[in-house]
Amino acid sequence: MNYKTFFKNKKITIVGLGLLGRGIGVVKFLAKNGADLIVTDLKTKEQLSSSLKKLAVFKNIKYVLGEHRLEDFRNRDMVIKAAGVPLDSPFIAEAKKNKIPIEMDASLFAKLAPTGVKIIGVTGTRGKSMVTHLLYEILKENFGSSKVHLGGNVRGIATLPLLKKVKPGDFVVMELDSWQLQGFGESRLSPPVSLFTTFLSDHQNYYKNSMEQYFADKANIYRWQTKDGILLARPQAVKIIKEKDKAGIKGRFKVVKKSDLPANWKHNLLGEHNLENIALALSAARELGALDKVSKKAIAAFPGLPGRLEFIKEKGGIKYYNDTNATTPDAVLVALAALKKYKGKIILLGGGADKNLDYATYAKAVRQNVKALALFRGTATDKILEVLWSRSVLGRSRTDLGQNKVEVFDNIREAFAWAKAQAKRGDIILLSPGAASFGVFKNEYDRGDQFNKLVKRI
Repeated sequence: MNYKTFFKNKKITIVGLGLLGRGIGVVKFLAKNGADLIVTDLKTKEQLSSSLKKLAVFKNIKYVLGEHRLEDFRNRDMVIKAAGVPLDSPFIAEAKKNKIPIEMDASLFAKLAPTGVKIIGVTGTRGKSMVTHLLYEILKENFGSSKVHLGGNVRGIATLPLLKKVKPGDFVVMELDSWQLQGFGESRLSPPVSLFTTFLSDHQNYYKNSMEQYFADKANIYRWQTKDGILLARPQAVKIIKEKDKAGIKGRFKVVKKSDLPANWKHNLLGEHNLENIALALSAARELGALDKVSKKAIAAFPGLPGRLEFIKEKGGIKYYNDTNATTPDAVLVALAALKKYKGKIILLGGGADKNLDYATYAKAVRQNVKALALFRGTATDKILEVLWSRSVLGRSRTDLGQNKVEVFDNIREAFAWAKAQAKRGDIILLSPGAASFGVFKNEYDRGDQFNKLVKRI
């Protein structure tokens, strides 16, 4: 169906505008195509001022800000919800009661994309961003940048507007988090080529401590595939899929190990986990017709991603790494393992807001690997301190911990200054929070951006 015809005069309620750009992109695209829009967000007009300025030219948008109203979920043709809308939202329930379709940006794009567009979906608790962007670069090198597009959970990018660009034969590589995969589940749709990196504990504040519900959303990456589809997965994800999915996999299933990456190929990524990530992207590229000799070149040139064990600078013999997207304790463990040669020389900036996650293993790793710990104020930090000072974890008293090596801060400027004061030549200052950013920062990107600015001013 022609997307212009589809959206013309459609009465659409959009739940969540946000500040990161994806919501703005969706609203702008729909407004340009003549939809009758209600945009509702719990943030206020003042909080959303930067987003609203970018949409000021459009007259076919009605805003309901600082609240949601049940009336905006009646007599509409469609509701498009942003990621993170609560599972038990009474407003989504109201829309369903009134038989209004619930859509999301990425899955709605997948439903409306022209026949012949090749959609690749990538999910996982950790590693999905790295695999998505690496696969995107590999495919561009093989097939040309005009034929390859990036979508899904990517900072500042809305997927729906890609309908203006894509043509049959093009590739669309989507990073899909569990929230966006809710939209695929609602539509009973999965990407024909699906990649699953890892399944670890995360977002348990949202899923109310149900790893089963979290997995159910993640599994939409492959659950609705036909027998012509393919799922490629890292070994850890394979183990979880076999344990949790009784329905089975309808398409082909391929386990991808780090040994699938040729040993002599060059790359720039730290850590054993990234060998599996590279192998996963390479295996998907092969399935899509990419040539190894071209993919090898793309992998060697790929610099990594901002905020994922990103090396920022070395000054005075001290190295600075930004790993702000490590928002779970498991992610911090991976970072410490990747930097294991610096054991005992790491000054860690971490903590923040809790997502109902367990910090016992994290505490042991910090004790074994970290020289000093600067924590951002928040509920996760409270849990970290409690478990660090627990005899059951450390077998030591609070005074034995060395309190001069652990401090809590309300802002990154003071935390960074303290971390610098603890460091000497040969040390690393690592921002790897293991927690959500809310309270002290706008989001994890703001946290990383502030860190980078402080490092670059040295």
